[in-house]
Amino acid sequence: MNTAERDLRLEMLNSLLTTPHRKLEQVAEIHKLIIELDPLFYGHLAVWYQNHGDVRDHKEVFVAHLLTSNLTEHRDAGFVMLQEFPPYQVARIVDFMKQQQNKMPRSARTAVRRYLKTRESNHNLFDRAALRGRNAMKHLYASLHIKPNERANAILFRDTPPEGSLAYVLKQLAKAESAVKQARLIVEYKIPYTIAIGVIKQLTPVVLVALINSMTPQEVINNLKSLQTRGAMDNPEVKKLIDAKLEEASKSGRVAAFKAQIAADNADFDADTVARLEKVTNEQVKRRGTISRPTALLVDKSGSMESAIEIGKRLAALISGITQAELYVYAFDTIPYPVTANGRELTDWQRAFQHIKAGSSTSIGCALEAMRRKKQVVDQIILVTDEGENATPYFSEVYKNYCRELGVMPNVVIVRVGTYYNWVESQLKQQQAPVETFTFAGDYYSLPNLVPLLTRPSRLDLLMEIMELPLPVRDDK
Repeated sequence: MNTAERDLRLEMLNSLLTTPHRKLEQVAEIHKLIIELDPLFYGHLAVWYQNHGDVRDHKEVFVAHLLTSNLTEHRDAGFVMLQEFPPYQVARIVDFMKQQQNKMPRSARTAVRRYLKTRESNHNLFDRAALRGRNAMKHLYASLHIKPNERANAILFRDTPPEGSLAYVLKQLAKAESAVKQARLIVEYKIPYTIAIGVIKQLTPVVLVALINSMTPQEVINNLKSLQTRGAMDNPEVKKLIDAKLEEASKSGRVAAFKAQIAADNADFDADTVARLEKVTNEQVKRRGTISRPTALLVDKSGSMESAIEIGKRLAALISGITQAELYVYAFDTIPYPVTANGRELTDWQRAFQHIKAGSSTSIGCALEAMRRKKQVVDQIILVTDEGENATPYFSEVYKNYCRELGVMPNVVIVRVGTYYNWVESQLKQQQAPVETFTFAGDYYSLPNLVPLLTRPSRLDLLMEIMELPLPVRDDK
């Protein structure tokens, strides 16, 4: 594997740390490059990310590129993977192919037609899709000139849903005058919260109980701020139901790891609710694997490194929750600051970092020098820094002494922040030390995407794991 190919794979894995927030063009270029230069790796990576990734934008771009690929195996895999998405994401994939790739192959149209016809043939599946993604479904039919069957046409385009359909029930819900009748309809037909609040004029405790009972744990997390605004957190019975859903979320395999933290950070919840949300995040991160190697996390606190400190405390919480080995955490400028927490939660690490302030010059090697003197042996070192080292001891020099005296050669993972340099990376490569870099250009909620990269013994192990995943195969040809 030559240097250009290796760097391109690193850049692709780096891009998975970004959260484009539905601006798919921000990640489109690297996807385009790697599918052209290494199509075999790209296909397997798409499948791996479908199973292990969190960022929906990347999943959509992966499938769009598979569906427009020149390889039959890619198009078949994209065909199968498309069927798993909700309507709004299928619509975004179609728009991406049209607007960003300027193509819509026949096989891609066939994949969308299969998607729609499969749902038409299953009334319950279609009604759920139409209820949650009405505009997206209409867009797919209209933009690709796919003729809906009579029932689909009545629900989506004529707005005359047949009796018994969920769209018909929704009209009855809007007309219902008593809270008891509204609650009965919600429970019986499992009307989604986001749909129900659009037609119900007043959310009584009875209706809230019915809505929360019908919500998935992920839906409760996604709508927690809305529930709080509508008084759900003030009613003891309703709050108890919400707490039960959050407890369920910590054990569910269908909850995004960083969604709970987003919810906790974006609203003013009581301490108990925040703790429950943090537990959800921690438990979901643990599901991704465990770190079995002793690890050091070294966080740059020199001038203008406020972002490194924030990332450092979040990485410390993330790593401490899944490690089965020693974890040493230091902040540094020109001297090292050992950081210890009294627990493994984010709040514990926030307290541990509370007096760490950015300032002074930068000696990245000073923290590792402290570890050498204390004989703190690790197999993995994570540096959160811009690599702007301007004071001794320099990291690469200390690293040589550390390896020689303690008889190890730790893998160095550099998480780059801010306007970064490549000083430390280049110095380590000159002495043939194992070093990997990740550029953090997303938001804090994409940090759990680092977990698969930290839990594997090496980058080669991760790449082999990716390449061993088979591509889905169409069985209808």
